[in-house]
Amino acid sequence: MVSVVSLLGAGVIGVMLGGICLVSQRKSLFGVLLSMEVFTLGVYTTILSMFWVLAELGSLCLIFLAFGVCEAALGLSVLVSLVRSVGSDYVSGLVSGHF
Repeated sequence: MVSVVSLLGAGVIGVMLGGICLVSQRKSLFGVLLSMEVFTLGVYTTILSMFWVLAELGSLCLIFLAFGVCEAALGLSVLVSLVRSVGSDYVSGLVSGHF
């Protein structure tokens, strides 16, 4: 039971840390993508710890993890296309209209 509580605490800390980093990122798209991954991993850890206690719906964790991987792949493709077209991953390059 102690490991489940510590896993739940780590998930909540991950969600809060990812949210704070997501709000504070204003310059780099790469930083935004990394903070979204930390947020997604924190939510996954929280869901996993809750279903560990309930011992039901374990397949929902795998479905959520699959959506997290799809989100990461789409973010990486947007990052690559931005770097190829503009030359950097700074969000300020989008304002000038080169994208």
